Amino acid sequence: MTADAGIDPSRRIPPSEQPARLDALEAAVRARTPLVPEVGIVLGSGLGGLADDLEDAVAIPFAELPGWPAATAPGHVGRLLLGRLGGRAVAMLQGRFHLYEGNDPGLVVQPVLLFRRLGARVAFLTNAAGGLDPSFGPGTLMAVTDHINLTGRNPLIGGNAASIGERFTDLTNAWSPRLRERLRAAAAAEGVRLAEGVYVGLTGPNYETPAEVRMLAALGGHAVGMSTVLEAIAARWAGLEVVGVSLVTNAGAGYSGEPLTHEEVLAAGAEAGPRLARVIRRFVAELE
Repeated sequence: MTADAGIDPSRRIPPSEQPARLDALEAAVRARTPLVPEVGIVLGSGLGGLADDLEDAVAIPFAELPGWPAATAPGHVGRLLLGRLGGRAVAMLQGRFHLYEGNDPGLVVQPVLLFRRLGARVAFLTNAAGGLDPSFGPGTLMAVTDHINLTGRNPLIGGNAASIGERFTDLTNAWSPRLRERLRAAAAAEGVRLAEGVYVGLTGPNYETPAEVRMLAALGGHAVGMSTVLEAIAARWAGLEVVGVSLVTNAGAGYSGEPLTHEEVLAAGAEAGPRLARVIRRFVAELE
C-alpha cells in the first residue's frame, strides 16, 4: 500500500482493515524517524501555529502517507509532524480529515489510531467551534468535558479488530477527568481563562440554523463543530487517554444577528491560537 493520488477517500474502511493500514502507515513514518511520541496532538482550523514550536521536527505531508489524501479544508496545512515540545516527544497533526470532505469515518480516525501505533498514550484534540452558550464570546477556550455525536456516523461499525480494541468501547470517561485537571492547572499557570463544556459534533459543511443552535443548546451542548467526536471514539477504542479544547470562534447562528463565515473562524484562531499554544506546551511539559 503506497501513497497514491488516485485514492478514494470515501471508500469504506471497517475496523477490521485498520491493522493492515496502520502497518503501512507505521512503516512509512519509521522510514523518516524513530521518534516514539508520548502525546498525539490534533490541531484544528486556524490553530496550526503550534507546529512552529516543535524542535527537531520531521514533517510528512498527508499525501506522502499510504492511503491518505491531501487535506482540503481551509486553515489545514495537512502534515504529520514528529518532534519535541516542552522537552517531550510528540506527534502532531497539522490539520485533519473531515466527513464533509467526503472522507469515510475509518479514514477520519486513522491519524489518532496512528498516534497509538507509534507509541502515544495521550490524544490531545483541538478544534474551532461555534458557541452554543451565549456567555462564550469569540476567543473562548473550552475544555471538553464530554461530547454528543450527531454526525450519524461511527468509525467502529463493521468487523472489529481485537488487536486494537474491544468490540464495545466504554465512553463513560471518554474525556479524561485526570487529564482535564492537568489541563486546568496548565491554563491557570499560564494565566489563561479556560471554560468547560460539552462539544456537539455535526457533519457540516454548512453552519447551523438558529433553530438548530437552540436545539443543540437545549440538548446540553456548549460548543458545536464539524470534527473531533469520531476521533475521540476511535482514540478510546485504541486505549488512548483523551483531552481536548474547543476554540469558540463565533457565537452560534441567531445569537449575534450576523452571518457566519470561515474567515472569522480563522481570524479568531489567529488571535486565540497563541494562548492555547502556551497551555498545550505547559500541559505536555508537565504531563505525568
